[in-house]
Amino acid sequence: MEYRIEHDSMGEVRVPADKYWAAQTERSHENFPIGVGLETMPREIIHAFGILKKAAAQANHALKPEKMTEKKLRAIETACDEVISGALSDHFPLVVWQTGSGTQSNMNANEVIANRGNEVAGEKLLHPNDDINMSQSSNDTFPTAMHIAAVMALEEQVIPAIDLLVETLLRLEQENEGVVKSGRTHLQDAVPIAFSQEISGWRTSLQRDRELIFLSLPPLKELALGGTAVGTGLNAPKGFDVKVAEAVSRLTGKTFVTAENKFHALTSKDEIVFAHGALKALAADMMKIANDVRWLASGPRDGLGEIFIPENEPGSSIMPGKVNPTQCEAVTMVAVQVMGNDVAVGMAASQGNFELNVFMPVCAYNFLQSARLLADSIRSFNDRCAVGIRANREKMHHNLHNSLMLVTALNPYIGYENAAKTAKKAYKENISLKEACVALGFLTEAQFDEVFHPEQMI
Repeated sequence: MEYRIEHDSMGEVRVPADKYWAAQTERSHENFPIGVGLETMPREIIHAFGILKKAAAQANHALKPEKMTEKKLRAIETACDEVISGALSDHFPLVVWQTGSGTQSNMNANEVIANRGNEVAGEKLLHPNDDINMSQSSNDTFPTAMHIAAVMALEEQVIPAIDLLVETLLRLEQENEGVVKSGRTHLQDAVPIAFSQEISGWRTSLQRDRELIFLSLPPLKELALGGTAVGTGLNAPKGFDVKVAEAVSRLTGKTFVTAENKFHALTSKDEIVFAHGALKALAADMMKIANDVRWLASGPRDGLGEIFIPENEPGSSIMPGKVNPTQCEAVTMVAVQVMGNDVAVGMAASQGNFELNVFMPVCAYNFLQSARLLADSIRSFNDRCAVGIRANREKMHHNLHNSLMLVTALNPYIGYENAAKTAKKAYKENISLKEACVALGFLTEAQFDEVFHPEQMI
């Protein structure tokens, strides 16, 4: 491999000749060989850095044109557009497990944009610190990147995935209108419910999760940029924070504003904690829905077997013909991961000592993994399972009419205690509720038939 010599305030460093990064990135690359190749800084953060560096250059050009010249701005914008597109992804090698402020990833962005911008300009025009990092600090750029990335992940990945599954569930509700089945509580038989009503519970849970995610978005759209090192805005021109937020808004098509209190914005990660709480709520509901589906599909002969789900792949290397609810299992594993991530995000956010939180990379890593996994797993569950759910109406009818909890319909006519005696006798003697009720003398056959209508109990 060929190398070139780069330098920083600590001296000279050898850097791979074909990479745009420079000395500070290389030092981090060498000093933090932790999770290399597996746990690099999330691509969403790199994308967000491209946006914020372009926005910062535009704001600086408006406020300090003598320093951020038109020529510099154009070179920076071109390089930033390549960062945003992902064309320069190979030039961002740093791992999550680095400095807790994300300083080295900020410098990675500065160095790549500077070197690529210089290449575009055809001259040594840009300096990583003086030009790309102008009016900024790692301490306000990294939390800004976190917020931009979080908003884009929620609005462009998670919410559309929820909407997709909600649409499928609405269709299933309509298709199963009037299909009555046994309800279940505590994994025990309960009074009847329409299958469409059961599905509506799943659908409404997802719609509520969507509402909770929306509630978390306005605080995430407040940006720390402009606070620089400790929140005072040192070395940033007056109005930079407002202009850079406006520029980020133009570039993303989303309404970002500057954080009112930069001291809070640098040290507290409460907005991320709150938003991840909404993701955890979504994970909890997806766990419940996936478990319901695999319970209802259990069998095919020795389980509940009340629904059919798509058969996607063989389920066993030893049992021929076995097919498993694998999409449900993937969803439930994702839910567990998200719940674990929520602990990590909360712990990371609690470590804001004095003027800066220094657990930001791990906070961002876990948040974005949760958003990515939930969005991907919900889409996969929808496309490979939910769209193919079909009611096994014959089995539903059988289970419904075999349920002892239908005796609840008799409460108004024979009372709770007599109804309990009826159910227990039917269970003990393996006879029908009608036979037990008549045998106990609580109702005649004609009276029983007149009041006992399971399909009307919903």
